Amino acid sequence: MLCVLATLASAEPTTEPATEPVNDPISRLLLDKGLIESPAAADTDSRFVRALRDRASDMVLTAMNFLGVPYRHGGASADVGFDCSGFTRHIFELSLGLVLPRRADDQATAAGLVAVQRDELKPGDLVFFNTLRRTFSHVGIYIGEGRFIHSPRSGGEVRVEDMRYAYWQQRYTGARRASPASAPTAAQAASAANLRGPDDTR
Repeated sequence: MLCVLATLASAEPTTEPATEPVNDPISRLLLDKGLIESPAAADTDSRFVRALRDRASDMVLTAMNFLGVPYRHGGASADVGFDCSGFTRHIFELSLGLVLPRRADDQATAAGLVAVQRDELKPGDLVFFNTLRRTFSHVGIYIGEGRFIHSPRSGGEVRVEDMRYAYWQQRYTGARRASPASAPTAAQAASAANLRGPDDTR
């Protein structure tokens, strides 16, 4: 009798627990872009995930949709690729309707953008670096928890990096934030700056 029961028990099919759909748009985006490995990871005590959920702006979500787009010198669209300032310009225009100047150094000095201290950074701020032995030669968008998204260099692609790494810490040169009424002023500044060439790589 015991043998029969054991046989019946072993014959019963086992079912794997169903994977719950990911309804949280932040978690779904992170999964799609490979920044977390599973839906369960979104529920763990991850400061990065929590920060994106709690403080993500529309601009940050827009920017992260372009993760993986290849770098292209002079590029300013997802179809052909982005250089660093082409990427930030595209995201600001999509998210805020704000047309930034074409070059990183012009973006740093554009009217309507205000300087921000490093300890006051918020998601959506522009962050600048000296990567070509000149101030404001590279730019990205801060996304929270010490990280930023940018288009780095030839052969690279739009990606998230940690500003706390020594390379970026040593080259950080400042940050800028769009003021609420900055769009007309920055657009006027951009029209003149567009005559200048694109940025180089980091």
